[in-house]
Amino acid sequence: MKVDLYSVESRSPPARIILVAKNSMQDLQKEIEQLKARNRRVEADKARETSWARKIIIAILTYIVIVIFFYTAKISYPRINAIVPTIGFLLSTLSL
Repeated sequence: MKVDLYSVESRSPPARIILVAKNSMQDLQKEIEQLKARNRRVEADKARETSWARKIIIAILTYIVIVIFFYTAKISYPRINAIVPTIGFLLSTLSL
């Protein structure tokens, strides 16, 4: 919010202080509202990143990629052996 400096300077000192304090309070309230809005967005992002649905989808994709890799590397029992790294991924997400 712009303040007309000429009108502020033409007023008595107490009126100037009150006007400046009022404007700074409005600016602070705007900043607080912006911070609250940002915090809501950050919390929504955090909830999405730590959701179990996301972890399970990533685990399934991890399992598929590892199975494909194990088949191409000709490792025995690729579908069973791919479970170990997938479980490792899920365990590593528990600490987050």
